[in-house]
Amino acid sequence: MEDKKSLIKEKIELLNQAAKAYYHDAEEIMSNFEYDKLYDELAELERETGIIMAGSPTQNVGYEVLSDLPKERHASRMLSLDKTKDREALRDWLGNQKGLLSWKLDGLTIVLTYEGGTLVKALTRGNGEVGEVITNNAKVFANVPVEIPFDGRLVLRGEAVITYSQFERINASIPDAEAKYKNPRNLCSGSVRQLNNEITAKRNVNFFAFSLVEAGNIDFENSREKQMLWLQSQGFDIVEFRTVTADNVIEAVEYFEKAIENNDVPSDGLVLTFDDILYSQSLGSTAKFPRDSIAFKWRDQLAETILKEMEWSASRTGLINPVAIFDPVELEGTTVSRASVHNISVMRDLKLGLGDRITVYKANMIIPQIAENLTASNSIHVPDSCPVCQHKAEIRNDNGVETLFCTNPECLAKQIKSFTLFVSRDAMNIDGLSEATIEKLIAKGLIKELADVFHVERFQEEITEMEGFGEKSFENLKASVEKAKDTTPERLLYALGIPGIGVANARLIARACHRKWEKIVTLTQEELVDIDGIGDIMASAFVAYFGNPSKKKIVDDIIKVVRLDETEEETADFLDGITFVITGSLNHYENRDALKAEIEKAGGKVSGSVSTKTGYLINNDLQSGTGKNKKAKELNIPIIDEETIKRWLETGEIENA
Repeated sequence: MEDKKSLIKEKIELLNQAAKAYYHDAEEIMSNFEYDKLYDELAELERETGIIMAGSPTQNVGYEVLSDLPKERHASRMLSLDKTKDREALRDWLGNQKGLLSWKLDGLTIVLTYEGGTLVKALTRGNGEVGEVITNNAKVFANVPVEIPFDGRLVLRGEAVITYSQFERINASIPDAEAKYKNPRNLCSGSVRQLNNEITAKRNVNFFAFSLVEAGNIDFENSREKQMLWLQSQGFDIVEFRTVTADNVIEAVEYFEKAIENNDVPSDGLVLTFDDILYSQSLGSTAKFPRDSIAFKWRDQLAETILKEMEWSASRTGLINPVAIFDPVELEGTTVSRASVHNISVMRDLKLGLGDRITVYKANMIIPQIAENLTASNSIHVPDSCPVCQHKAEIRNDNGVETLFCTNPECLAKQIKSFTLFVSRDAMNIDGLSEATIEKLIAKGLIKELADVFHVERFQEEITEMEGFGEKSFENLKASVEKAKDTTPERLLYALGIPGIGVANARLIARACHRKWEKIVTLTQEELVDIDGIGDIMASAFVAYFGNPSKKKIVDDIIKVVRLDETEEETADFLDGITFVITGSLNHYENRDALKAEIEKAGGKVSGSVSTKTGYLINNDLQSGTGKNKKAKELNIPIIDEETIKRWLETGEIENA
């Protein structure tokens, strides 16, 4: 069922991409025949599985603008959870019971109701007793099925969220969203509660089920775990969970703690719930909390420091963000010296001033934030000009939130990120050109195109006079630039910043073209999608980039300067057709990307998750109780350590694992 669900999502994405290109961009990325064939395949899958996802082109989504969100009382009161920050308390609370430990997602709790297999109602949590009816909005969530196989009455609860990556994408493309929202939860709340559900649809809200309330007469064998797996079979994405007892609950907490860094879905802790349904029901609740669940909150580590500087950072949208620079402190195992202040309103609420004593922490153990200003001098001056182009900056007020914007439509700030990527280690690899230095060079008008970074000798006098630079620094920079001119097609391809073309995809494309640049830049849509690992959306972005005359000029100017090594790699394809998953820490290889590169050079593939297609799981801790290890054992997938894969790569032979 999961494979078919993934296939449904894939076909929806492709069809919607084609429709957008045709109707909005006046482009045709697939023929009518291909579109119709794909549409029919999707419709057949929907009939076969009984799952119809929101956003499916088989459904005519009727966008609706409401004057107000209606209110409705919940069938049963939705209580908050009792909380603890003590890991041992979780063990004591669980006792001799089996439990489910899951993410406590940081979004908006939603109750969905289905009748006859169709979504008929969606309510926000509201105050726990009365919620807002957002049925039309829920129907356009990115992953909510509007129809499911089960034809009885189904009521479930889950969390509507906007991922960190989606939040960043929206902030980069929609200035109003940047001004209005300071974190994914606030953006999600505003998106879910829109009066115009067309706006909701564009925000890519996701829903993760975490509790089944009612499902007809289905026997779940008194197990919440079985309820969750059944919801998954109906087409719902469920919150990640682990089954635990008192013996391993702390180990499971540690698993989630390590997973935070790479978790794209915002969370603010964990939830522990008894698996036994009847036992849970027998416990009842207090006036405030249910007795069958408890929340675990990460203990915020606070550190006191001194605010040294307020940096004003211009973005590609024109928004100028205040960033607090303070004396370095240790938080959650890392050194922290800066934190976003989000906007002028937040800065003024904190009454910040240079030299103030402040306390800082990492929100959800990830994002540095200012907790409190102990001095509150309120002396920070808001600049009246853009730090990049020096044009006039103005304060704008959007629904009570004050933000600073550059008024220059030609401001070069939007180019800073593309230059930074161009000179990065996996791209042109030019040492000495930090983002701060690039910003200074752009501000001085010394570099305007990507190829200009290869001509720093023209600006020797100006660069050597810059703060932090001298003759020696300049000579080192010049040497680094000269060295960078000797590069490879895959490095250059990645350096251009084409949407979706990361390091691995650039390598795939270059290899498919035998590393011949002329072949790479003339690839068609059809040729690209024939490359294993390159999808239709990625291919469209690629073709559009090299079909753009201004982009072509940028590339031509670079080609005139660099020396491309187009020698085809000698690869031993003894790993051809084998997919590896890498997890845990490494001892011999610098990082996972380094090992991944060696595997791909030998013809293998590297995936991020364990599935039936996985050939081997690489983990130095062979007996680990992590989810990937457990999944591999369930699927009878061999688990090998780093020493083994290193030996295979050196010998060119696969040993019996």
